Amino acid sequence: MAEWLSPEGWQAVCLSLWVAFWAMLCSLPLAVAVAWLLARRDFWGKQLLNGLVHLPLILPPVVTGYVLLLGFGRRGIFGPALADIGIVFSFRWTGAALAAAVMGFPLMVRAIRLSIEAVDLRLEAAARTLGASGIWVFVTVTLPLALPGVLAGAILGFAKALGEFGATITFVSAIPGETQTLPSAIYAALQVPGQDAVAARMVAVSVVLAMGALIASELLARSLSRRIGASHA
Repeated sequence: MAEWLSPEGWQAVCLSLWVAFWAMLCSLPLAVAVAWLLARRDFWGKQLLNGLVHLPLILPPVVTGYVLLLGFGRRGIFGPALADIGIVFSFRWTGAALAAAVMGFPLMVRAIRLSIEAVDLRLEAAARTLGASGIWVFVTVTLPLALPGVLAGAILGFAKALGEFGATITFVSAIPGETQTLPSAIYAALQVPGQDAVAARMVAVSVVLAMGALIASELLARSLSRRIGASHA
C-alpha cells in the first residue's frame, strides 16, 4: 500500500490532513459564535454579516486567495505586523490552513446555525427564569442540544478544507513539503506527461478521504441526536 503513492504523494496527503485539521479547529469557535449571532440575535448589519460569511461560496476561490494575499501576504495590510510577532502565512502551511479555513467557514456556520435555530426557545427561557445568565444558558442548554449540528459543521469544514485548491495556490503557491496539499499535487501531476496514473491514484485517495469525512459526519450526528433525545425523553 505504501508503494501505491510516491513519498511525495503521501507527503501531500499528510499535509492536507494536517492543514484541514488546523483549519477546522481554529475556525470552529468563531463559526459557533457567528452562527449563534445569526440564529438568535437581530441587529443592524445582520444581513451584511450573513453575506460576508457566505461570500467565499460565491466568489471564485482565486479571488478569495488574492484577497488573503492582499491582507496577509508579506507586503499585505496585516502581513508585516503579524511577521513582527512571529506569525507568517505567506508560503507556509499556516497560510494554506488560513485559506482552507476561510473557504470552509460558510459551510460550518450554516450547519451550526440551522442546529441552533432548531433548539426550542422555551428551554432557553426556562433556564433564564431559573437565574442562568445568557452565557450559561448557551453553554448548558443551547450548545449541548445543537452539538450534532456543530459536529456536522466541523466535519463539513474539514472535508471542504481537504479539497481546497484555488484560494490556497493563489495565496501560498504549491511548495512541496510546505504548501503542496493533495489538490495541488494532483494538479501538478496532471501537468507532467505520463503522470495520469499517479494523478488518478491521488484522486482516489481524495475521494476516499472526503467520503469518509462526510459519512463520519452523518453517523456521529445521528448518534449524538439519539443520545440527546434519550437524555431528554
